[in-house]
This record gives sequence, structure tokens and C-alpha cells, in this order.
Amino acid sequence: MSTTMPNAQNITRKWYVIDAADKPLGRTAAKAADLLRGKHKPTFAPHVDCGDHVIIINAEKAVLTGKKLVQKVHYHHSGWIGGMKAIRYDKLMKENPEKAMMLAVKGMVPDTTIGRQALTRCRIYRGSEHNHAAQKPEQL
Repeated sequence: MSTTMPNAQNITRKWYVIDAADKPLGRTAAKAADLLRGKHKPTFAPHVDCGDHVIIINAEKAVLTGKKLVQKVHYHHSGWIGGMKAIRYDKLMKENPEKAMMLAVKGMVPDTTIGRQALTRCRIYRGSEHNHAAQKPEQL
């Protein structure tokens, strides 16, 4: 009996829809990261990009538990002296909930070429409408 190793030619990618309404932001992002990496498949291999496409809807209705909405802060730096920027999550979730969800998913995929390629298959929408009906996505 031989072990089969997956490669890029024999990977089939499915489409999944995750509804983030009234679910914790991190739990939704963790499920999306597993689907993007392909860890739910029996043919998973860490050196092959075998993940699926993920559509996350209702990102604005995702919740942060505890006091994270007012205490959690996203920092980024412009690269210039004094270029540190900070935004609290209550403002981020109000203005750009898609970015908050993408930051959570990005933190859960590896920081390699496979992780960056997996993030290109993640689509996040503020409301419940998306324009990927032609791909016949499965509801999770």
C-alpha cells in the first residue's frame, strides 16, 4: 500500500460560505483559516496549497467577547519616524468590519508564500449579499 502525496495538478477546490452574524470574530476567522489551508481534507499536506475558497458574509454583525471592543487596538506602522498608527476595534468594526475580519484570518494563516496565496481565496462582505452564486458555494 502506497501513500499518495497531493500536488497542484490534482487539487479540487470547493467554495464555502461562512455566516459571521452573532458569532465571535476569532472563531469565524479560525474556521475560515482551516478551510483556506485545506486542513479539513484527508489529503492535507503542509507543503502543498490544497485549500478551498471561503466567502464570509455579515462581517459587520460579528461580535467581540468581553471588553475587547474597547480594549483591543490594532497597531500598524508606516515605516517613517513617528509613523505608528493605532485604531480601536469599536471604531474599526464600525467603519471597516471587512478589514477587522481579514486581519483576524491573516493572523491565523502561516506567514509564508502558501499563506499569502491562501488569503487570495478569502472574500469578506459586510452584508449578507455576495456575487459568487455562480460558483455554487456550500453553506457552513
